[in-house]
Amino acid sequence: MFRLGAQLLRGLQLPSFPLRGTPGRPRSVSGREGEENTPLSAETRWKDRAETVIIGGGCVGVSLAYHLAKAGMKDVVLLEKSELTAGSTWHAAGLTTYFHPGINLKKIHYDSIKLYEKLEEETGQVVGFHQPGSIRIATTPVRVDEFKYQMTRTGWHATEQYIIGPEKIQELFPLLNMNKILAGLYNPGDGHIDPYSLTMALAAGARKYGALLKYPAPVTSLKPRSDGTWDVETPQGSMRANRIVNTAGFWAREVGKMIGLEHPLIPVQHQYVVTSTIPEVKALKRELPVLRDLEGSYYLRQERDGLLFGPYESQEKMKLQDSWVTSGVPPAFGKELFESDLDRIMEHVEAAMDMVPVLKKADIINIVNGPITYSPDILPMVGPHQGVRNYWVAIGFGYGIIHAGGVGKYLSDWILHGEPPFDLIELDPNRYGKWTTTQYTEAKARESYGFNNIVGYPKEERFAGRPTQRVSGFYKTLKSKCSMGFHAGWEQPHWFYKPGQDPEYRPSFRRTNWFEPVGSEYKQVMQKVGVIDLSPFGKFTIKGRDSIRLLDRLFANVVPQVGFTNISHMLTPKGRVYAELTVSHQSPGEFLLITGSGSELHDLRWIEEEAVTGGYNVEIKNMTDELGVLGVAGPHARKVLQKLTSEDLSDGAFKFLQTKALKLSGIPVTAIRISYTGELGWELYHRQEDSSALYDVIMNAGQEEEIDNFGTYAMNALRLEKAFRAWGSEMNCDTNPLEAGLEYFVKLNKPADFIGKQALKQIKAKGLKRRLVCLTLATDDVDPEGNESIWYDGKVVGNTTSGSYSYSIRKSLAFAYVPVELSKVGQQVEVELLGKNYPATVIQEPLVLTEPTRNRLQKKNGKDKI
Repeated sequence: MFRLGAQLLRGLQLPSFPLRGTPGRPRSVSGREGEENTPLSAETRWKDRAETVIIGGGCVGVSLAYHLAKAGMKDVVLLEKSELTAGSTWHAAGLTTYFHPGINLKKIHYDSIKLYEKLEEETGQVVGFHQPGSIRIATTPVRVDEFKYQMTRTGWHATEQYIIGPEKIQELFPLLNMNKILAGLYNPGDGHIDPYSLTMALAAGARKYGALLKYPAPVTSLKPRSDGTWDVETPQGSMRANRIVNTAGFWAREVGKMIGLEHPLIPVQHQYVVTSTIPEVKALKRELPVLRDLEGSYYLRQERDGLLFGPYESQEKMKLQDSWVTSGVPPAFGKELFESDLDRIMEHVEAAMDMVPVLKKADIINIVNGPITYSPDILPMVGPHQGVRNYWVAIGFGYGIIHAGGVGKYLSDWILHGEPPFDLIELDPNRYGKWTTTQYTEAKARESYGFNNIVGYPKEERFAGRPTQRVSGFYKTLKSKCSMGFHAGWEQPHWFYKPGQDPEYRPSFRRTNWFEPVGSEYKQVMQKVGVIDLSPFGKFTIKGRDSIRLLDRLFANVVPQVGFTNISHMLTPKGRVYAELTVSHQSPGEFLLITGSGSELHDLRWIEEEAVTGGYNVEIKNMTDELGVLGVAGPHARKVLQKLTSEDLSDGAFKFLQTKALKLSGIPVTAIRISYTGELGWELYHRQEDSSALYDVIMNAGQEEEIDNFGTYAMNALRLEKAFRAWGSEMNCDTNPLEAGLEYFVKLNKPADFIGKQALKQIKAKGLKRRLVCLTLATDDVDPEGNESIWYDGKVVGNTTSGSYSYSIRKSLAFAYVPVELSKVGQQVEVELLGKNYPATVIQEPLVLTEPTRNRLQKKNGKDKI
């Protein structure tokens, strides 16, 4: 039986193990081979000025210092409060993997591993990097489906990944009990690295290229200056910095508080166990791959001639270090650990002993229980922070070792070149806002830790901490009628159920209980009239003497005339799509800008940054929480709304893309004739406190027209049929607007030198290598979601960006990027879904004409006949 020393583990009161860091450098927690590295002495020199000051000397901060200095930045300074690796780095288990369900986070993992492979040779510092591979094991059919789902997203990436069968699994890991194992997801290049040695090697590299690493040098004060620079105070002196980067780990909250920010972070206690030598392990001729038993919720790897085992407890049993959030991190805590608590992990221990029977006879020689920092959704926060000039963060790393190398490179490239090297909006620190309370952070961190190894479904929803304070005025009315989705703190209807229909949240890799209700909502909008809560949109007002000049600089489209709206894109200096917004010119020089819920502060930061650096005299307000939005769409939309206003809503009087202030049954609204469904419709912007009354009067007015609700799932199906692109799917910082088919919205001939204009001209002159196309495909019970591999002639040639079922042609529909030579209408390709390739055809888009286009063609044909 798994033992602690010579004592039986089960049924005994176990002694606690309050491991403490020893004076000077603590040895690697699990005794890895990187121990022969001698500690690097801290430098005695000081600088009064720095281009970049990095706060925190864990692996992430040191990686950023290394990458910035290597890329040629002068005056890079890292300040560490005690010594390098103090915090979460020194006691980490050190796992490295190419795998991640996030598309671009795979690039972060890839860059980390490729750096670690060459770091020892570059710096002369031993890093203790092992690459025996890793296997995620499936013991249930749904887990096998998850592996197939992930494999469809692998073909267009550089990382090696395979599904392997039980025979191969046993060959690679002969100590397994194979009774329950159905399949494995195998990454040959995975492994583990010694965190202390890795950090010291990065530090050696940073110094080699000219960075200054100072410790102990705790930051005691951060003071912003009017020119955007910072005064950074330490006991050793003050330093002026052009930018600061918070990489302070579980101290990041304290650093944020110095400038009035409440970063939503909380330390979690994570335990792992190290055994003594196990004869069966010692007898192996090659190192075991890292094992991840997803149902047992633990990782297990070889540690010298023993094993290292780390579980993720359920959210009921895991422990948050919430006192650090309420009372602050103890000043002396750095290279220390918490007392161990094996009772919390016993069910995982038993699962591991069942899966790897040699553990039953193993002795424990070390128990590590240390803090790791979680954000609410387990993903780190990386990039510049909205509302504070030249303040960047790289914090909240639950998996700092595998992220460190890639994030250091990613941030370095962004800082040096003025834009992110690729899109990682899922890591944007601005995805959180004032609605992210401490209670919410605690609830979500507990959930995220406990759900660490649950099945990752498409359209996944997690319910802890919900609802937040960010509920629209429609929420109380709608919450009992629909399945709500979470959008940047908001609750928004995904789909509605009728009496007798299954209302439960039932995630699946195949069509599930929402499929038929969404079809009904689709028909509702196409044939009658539907209403949708669009309140989560990000909403900004811009006015002032330079407002038109600012928007002309920000957007590739022209500034709309007063009383009109257009769709406009903000581009990066390299000509990629940073954001898509609708711009409404409400009165001379006064604008309402609308963006998606997940892009609110992401876009606002970009706008504010340009306004300040360009010296524009404007006033910018974020109205997201003050304004509610109700969408009304469908052939009877005009008829319903006309009952409520004396304003002429006829096609001639209220044109497509026109905006007007009017009253509906006495309720003031800003009405924009636009709809993401592509059908006749309006978006009605109003005070949140008027939402409930507005909804009621519209629903009452539409009784004769059989008005009803619809949600975002139906809207997605409708916009795909109309070939409407979505930011974050068809376009983002990985794409340019020409390949995305957005030429109509890009005015290269407008006089203003908008951001990205020159780069876009060069892209156009060189010609495109790929294009966005629309595909139809006949499947069985599965539809594309986006990011699936596109195959042609036995090779992966592209990827989908989004997809849905088309209720009009009863086939699946998807957008996809393919090489230009495969982009012609009628071209046959294949789309991989759940391990099977389905034939697909490039079609002429849109599949369904928009209402304004149909209306225009009808008038034209009528005139022709006359």
